[in-house]
Amino acid sequence: MAQSRAPVQARAPARLQEHGREMVKEARAAQNPPVSARKIAKRLDGFLSGRPLRVSATVKDLSTGRIFRYHRDELLITASSAKVLILMALLLRTSWRELSSAIRRDAELMIRHSDNHAADRLWLRIGAASGFTKAGRKYGLRHTRGVDGRCVDLYCWGITRTSADDQIRLMRALVSDDSPLPAKERAQVLRLMGDVVDGQDWGVSAAACAGDDVALKNGWLKRVSTKRWAVVTVGLIQGRGHDYAVAVLSEGSTDVDQGIATVEGVITRIMKSFRHCST
Repeated sequence: MAQSRAPVQARAPARLQEHGREMVKEARAAQNPPVSARKIAKRLDGFLSGRPLRVSATVKDLSTGRIFRYHRDELLITASSAKVLILMALLLRTSWRELSSAIRRDAELMIRHSDNHAADRLWLRIGAASGFTKAGRKYGLRHTRGVDGRCVDLYCWGITRTSADDQIRLMRALVSDDSPLPAKERAQVLRLMGDVVDGQDWGVSAAACAGDDVALKNGWLKRVSTKRWAVVTVGLIQGRGHDYAVAVLSEGSTDVDQGIATVEGVITRIMKSFRHCST
Protein backbone atom coordinates (compact mmCIF):
# COMPACT_ATOMS: atom_id res chain seq x y z
CA MET A 1 0.00 0.00 0.00
CA ALA A 2 2.88 2.35 0.70
CA GLN A 3 3.99 1.97 -2.92
CA SER A 4 0.50 2.85 -4.20
CA ARG A 5 0.36 6.08 -2.17
CA ALA A 6 3.80 7.33 -3.15
CA PRO A 7 2.86 8.53 -6.66
CA VAL A 8 -0.08 10.53 -5.26
CA GLN A 9 2.14 12.21 -2.69
CA ALA A 10 4.70 13.04 -5.39
CA ARG A 11 2.17 14.48 -7.82
CA ALA A 12 0.36 16.82 -5.43
CA PRO A 13 3.37 19.10 -4.68
CA ALA A 14 4.18 19.20 -8.41
CA ARG A 15 0.68 20.46 -9.19
CA LEU A 16 0.94 23.06 -6.46
CA GLN A 17 4.33 24.17 -7.73
CA GLU A 18 3.01 24.47 -11.28
CA HIS A 19 0.02 26.43 -10.04
CA GLY A 20 2.38 28.72 -8.14
CA ARG A 21 4.50 29.29 -11.24
CA GLU A 22 1.43 30.16 -13.27
CA MET A 23 0.33 32.66 -10.63
CA VAL A 24 3.76 34.31 -10.75
CA LYS A 25 3.59 34.50 -14.55
CA GLU A 26 0.11 36.00 -14.43
CA ALA A 27 1.19 38.57 -11.84
CA ARG A 28 4.18 39.58 -13.94
CA ALA A 29 2.05 39.82 -17.06
CA ALA A 30 -0.39 42.12 -15.25
CA GLN A 31 2.44 44.34 -14.04
CA ASN A 32 4.23 44.29 -17.42
CA PRO A 33 1.67 44.48 -20.24
CA PRO A 34 2.92 44.00 -23.83
CA VAL A 35 4.52 47.05 -25.37
CA SER A 36 2.76 48.64 -28.35
CA ALA A 37 5.12 48.14 -31.29
CA ARG A 38 2.99 50.35 -33.52
CA LYS A 39 3.00 53.19 -31.02
CA ILE A 40 6.76 53.05 -30.49
CA ALA A 41 7.50 52.77 -34.21
CA LYS A 42 5.35 55.83 -34.91
CA ARG A 43 7.22 57.71 -32.18
CA LEU A 44 10.57 56.75 -33.71
CA ASP A 45 9.48 57.51 -37.26
CA GLY A 46 8.57 61.04 -36.17
CA PHE A 47 11.85 61.52 -34.32
CA LEU A 48 13.96 60.27 -37.26
CA SER A 49 11.98 62.04 -39.97
CA GLY A 50 14.22 64.15 -42.17
CA ARG A 51 17.44 62.51 -40.98
CA PRO A 52 19.38 60.70 -43.76
CA LEU A 53 20.08 57.75 -41.47
CA ARG A 54 19.72 54.01 -41.30
CA VAL A 55 18.71 52.93 -37.81
CA SER A 56 17.93 49.56 -36.29
CA ALA A 57 17.10 48.89 -32.63
CA THR A 58 16.00 46.09 -30.33
CA VAL A 59 15.12 46.25 -26.65
CA LYS A 60 14.25 43.13 -24.67
CA ASP A 61 13.17 42.79 -21.07
CA LEU A 62 15.06 39.62 -20.21
CA SER A 63 12.99 39.20 -17.06
CA THR A 64 9.60 39.06 -18.80
CA GLY A 65 10.40 38.40 -22.47
CA ARG A 66 8.77 41.63 -23.70
CA ILE A 67 10.54 42.83 -26.82
CA PHE A 68 10.46 45.65 -29.36
CA ARG A 69 12.24 45.68 -32.71
CA TYR A 70 12.70 48.56 -35.14
CA HIS A 71 13.90 47.81 -38.68
CA ARG A 72 15.02 44.39 -37.48
CA ASP A 73 16.26 43.24 -40.92
CA GLU A 74 18.88 45.98 -41.21
CA LEU A 75 22.48 44.80 -40.98
CA LEU A 76 24.72 47.68 -39.92
CA ILE A 77 28.34 47.85 -38.81
CA THR A 78 29.42 47.36 -35.23
CA ALA A 79 32.14 50.01 -34.99
CA SER A 80 33.79 49.59 -31.56
CA SER A 81 30.88 47.68 -30.05
CA ALA A 82 32.55 44.64 -31.67
CA LYS A 83 35.10 44.82 -28.86
CA VAL A 84 32.66 43.11 -26.51
CA LEU A 85 32.59 39.99 -28.67
CA ILE A 86 36.38 40.12 -29.04
CA LEU A 87 36.71 39.95 -25.25
CA MET A 88 34.02 37.28 -24.92
CA ALA A 89 35.82 35.24 -27.60
CA LEU A 90 39.08 35.58 -25.69
CA LEU A 91 37.48 34.41 -22.44
CA LEU A 92 36.02 31.34 -24.15
CA ARG A 93 39.62 30.30 -24.77
CA THR A 94 41.30 31.38 -21.55
CA SER A 95 39.86 32.41 -18.19
CA TRP A 96 40.52 35.93 -16.91
CA ARG A 97 42.51 34.48 -14.05
CA GLU A 98 44.89 32.72 -16.45
CA LEU A 99 45.49 35.71 -18.71
CA SER A 100 48.80 37.52 -18.44
CA SER A 101 48.86 41.00 -16.97
CA ALA A 102 49.61 42.45 -20.43
CA ILE A 103 46.56 40.80 -21.98
CA ARG A 104 44.35 41.88 -19.08
CA ARG A 105 45.64 45.39 -19.60
CA ASP A 106 44.69 45.22 -23.27
CA ALA A 107 41.20 44.05 -22.31
CA GLU A 108 40.83 46.98 -19.92
CA LEU A 109 42.03 49.45 -22.54
CA MET A 110 39.82 47.96 -25.23
CA ILE A 111 36.56 48.08 -23.26
CA ARG A 112 36.98 50.97 -20.84
CA HIS A 113 38.92 53.30 -23.16
CA SER A 114 37.90 51.83 -26.54
CA ASP A 115 41.58 51.56 -27.47
CA ASN A 116 41.89 50.34 -31.06
CA HIS A 117 45.48 49.11 -30.85
CA ALA A 118 44.60 46.92 -27.87
CA ALA A 119 41.63 45.60 -29.84
CA ASP A 120 43.92 44.82 -32.80
CA ARG A 121 46.21 42.77 -30.57
CA LEU A 122 43.34 40.81 -29.04
CA TRP A 123 41.72 40.39 -32.47
CA LEU A 124 44.82 38.54 -33.62
CA ARG A 125 44.98 36.54 -30.41
CA ILE A 126 41.45 35.14 -30.88
CA GLY A 127 42.22 34.10 -34.46
CA ALA A 128 41.08 37.27 -36.24
CA ALA A 129 37.94 36.97 -38.37
CA SER A 130 37.57 33.18 -38.12
CA GLY A 131 37.92 33.17 -34.33
CA PHE A 132 35.53 36.08 -34.03
CA THR A 133 32.91 34.36 -36.19
CA LYS A 134 33.31 31.04 -34.39
CA ALA A 135 32.79 32.71 -31.01
CA GLY A 136 29.73 34.53 -32.31
CA ARG A 137 28.17 31.24 -33.34
CA LYS A 138 28.76 29.81 -29.87
CA TYR A 139 26.85 32.77 -28.44
CA GLY A 140 23.98 32.18 -30.86
CA LEU A 141 24.66 35.10 -33.21
CA ARG A 142 23.05 34.58 -36.61
CA HIS A 143 24.11 37.55 -38.71
CA THR A 144 27.53 38.54 -37.37
CA ARG A 145 30.60 37.43 -39.32
CA GLY A 146 34.19 38.64 -39.02
CA VAL A 147 35.75 40.44 -41.98
CA ASP A 148 38.96 39.03 -43.48
CA GLY A 149 41.78 40.79 -45.21
CA ARG A 150 42.82 44.40 -45.54
CA CYS A 151 39.95 46.68 -44.56
CA VAL A 152 39.49 50.06 -46.20
CA ASP A 153 37.88 51.47 -43.05
CA LEU A 154 41.02 50.68 -41.01
CA TYR A 155 39.74 48.19 -38.47
CA CYS A 156 38.31 44.92 -39.80
CA TRP A 157 36.47 44.23 -36.56
CA GLY A 158 34.85 47.68 -36.77
CA ILE A 159 33.15 47.08 -40.11
CA THR A 160 31.62 43.79 -39.05
CA ARG A 161 27.97 43.77 -40.08
CA THR A 162 25.53 42.75 -37.38
CA SER A 163 21.87 42.93 -36.43
CA ALA A 164 20.34 44.53 -33.38
CA ASP A 165 18.88 41.13 -32.49
CA ASP A 166 22.36 39.57 -32.53
CA GLN A 167 23.57 42.21 -30.11
CA ILE A 168 20.66 41.40 -27.81
CA ARG A 169 21.66 37.73 -27.93
CA LEU A 170 25.20 38.71 -26.97
CA MET A 171 24.01 40.87 -24.07
CA ARG A 172 21.78 38.05 -22.84
CA ALA A 173 24.82 35.76 -22.84
CA LEU A 174 26.37 38.07 -20.24
CA VAL A 175 23.60 37.51 -17.68
CA SER A 176 22.16 34.09 -18.52
CA ASP A 177 22.98 30.92 -16.59
CA ASP A 178 22.88 28.92 -19.84
CA SER A 179 25.58 31.10 -21.43
CA PRO A 180 28.63 29.28 -22.82
CA LEU A 181 30.70 31.79 -20.85
CA PRO A 182 31.20 30.87 -17.17
CA ALA A 183 29.81 33.22 -14.52
CA LYS A 184 33.25 34.43 -13.36
CA GLU A 185 34.19 35.43 -16.89
CA ARG A 186 30.85 37.14 -17.48
CA ALA A 187 31.44 39.16 -14.32
CA GLN A 188 34.73 40.46 -15.69
CA VAL A 189 33.12 41.61 -18.95
CA LEU A 190 30.30 43.32 -17.07
CA ARG A 191 32.78 44.95 -14.70
CA LEU A 192 34.63 46.57 -17.58
CA MET A 193 31.45 47.56 -19.43
CA GLY A 194 30.16 49.10 -16.22
CA ASP A 195 33.24 51.28 -15.83
CA VAL A 196 33.89 52.92 -19.19
CA VAL A 197 35.73 56.22 -18.99
CA ASP A 198 33.98 59.56 -18.77
CA GLY A 199 33.01 60.83 -22.18
CA GLN A 200 32.28 57.32 -23.46
CA ASP A 201 29.40 56.55 -21.11
CA TRP A 202 26.64 57.90 -23.37
CA GLY A 203 24.05 55.87 -25.26
CA VAL A 204 22.33 53.15 -23.24
CA SER A 205 22.85 55.12 -20.03
CA ALA A 206 20.53 57.87 -21.29
CA ALA A 207 17.58 55.55 -20.63
CA ALA A 208 18.62 54.46 -17.12
CA CYS A 209 16.67 55.37 -13.99
CA ALA A 210 18.31 56.49 -10.75
CA GLY A 211 19.81 53.50 -8.99
CA ASP A 212 20.08 51.32 -12.10
CA ASP A 213 23.26 49.44 -12.97
CA VAL A 214 24.38 50.06 -16.54
CA ALA A 215 26.92 48.09 -18.56
CA LEU A 216 27.59 49.34 -22.08
CA LYS A 217 29.92 49.55 -25.02
CA ASN A 218 29.62 52.26 -27.63
CA GLY A 219 31.04 52.53 -31.11
CA TRP A 220 31.72 55.38 -33.52
CA LEU A 221 33.46 55.10 -36.86
CA LYS A 222 33.73 57.40 -39.90
CA ARG A 223 33.27 55.51 -43.15
CA VAL A 224 36.03 56.24 -45.65
CA SER A 225 33.67 55.59 -48.54
CA THR A 226 30.84 57.91 -47.43
CA LYS A 227 32.51 60.31 -44.96
CA ARG A 228 29.51 59.59 -42.72
CA TRP A 229 29.53 58.18 -39.21
CA ALA A 230 28.30 54.91 -37.82
CA VAL A 231 27.33 55.33 -34.16
CA VAL A 232 26.28 52.35 -32.04
CA THR A 233 25.31 51.68 -28.44
CA VAL A 234 24.75 48.25 -26.87
CA GLY A 235 24.41 47.19 -23.27
CA LEU A 236 22.34 46.20 -20.27
CA ILE A 237 20.22 48.18 -17.83
CA GLN A 238 19.60 46.33 -14.57
CA GLY A 239 17.21 47.61 -11.93
CA ARG A 240 13.91 47.07 -10.10
CA GLY A 241 13.97 43.34 -10.76
CA HIS A 242 14.43 43.68 -14.52
CA ASP A 243 17.32 43.18 -16.91
CA TYR A 244 16.92 45.13 -20.15
CA ALA A 245 19.16 44.28 -23.10
CA VAL A 246 19.52 47.22 -25.46
CA ALA A 247 21.00 47.68 -28.94
CA VAL A 248 20.75 50.70 -31.23
CA LEU A 249 22.73 50.76 -34.49
CA SER A 250 22.95 53.76 -36.80
CA GLU A 251 24.74 54.79 -39.97
CA GLY A 252 24.74 58.07 -41.88
CA SER A 253 25.31 60.78 -39.27
CA THR A 254 27.21 63.85 -40.42
CA ASP A 255 29.21 63.90 -37.17
CA VAL A 256 29.56 61.98 -33.91
CA ASP A 257 27.38 64.36 -31.91
CA GLN A 258 24.47 63.84 -34.30
CA GLY A 259 24.96 60.09 -34.03
CA ILE A 260 24.98 60.17 -30.24
CA ALA A 261 21.85 62.33 -30.16
CA THR A 262 20.20 59.87 -32.53
CA VAL A 263 20.92 56.67 -30.61
CA GLU A 264 20.06 58.30 -27.28
CA GLY A 265 16.84 59.70 -28.69
CA VAL A 266 15.90 56.27 -30.01
CA ILE A 267 16.61 54.40 -26.78
CA THR A 268 14.82 56.87 -24.52
CA ARG A 269 11.74 56.82 -26.77
CA ILE A 270 11.66 53.02 -26.69
CA MET A 271 12.27 52.60 -22.98
CA LYS A 272 9.46 54.96 -21.97
CA SER A 273 7.05 52.27 -23.19
CA PHE A 274 8.74 49.60 -21.06
CA ARG A 275 8.79 51.51 -17.77
CA HIS A 276 8.72 54.90 -16.09
CA CYS A 277 11.38 56.23 -13.76
CA SER A 278 9.98 57.41 -10.45
CA THR A 279 10.69 61.03 -9.64
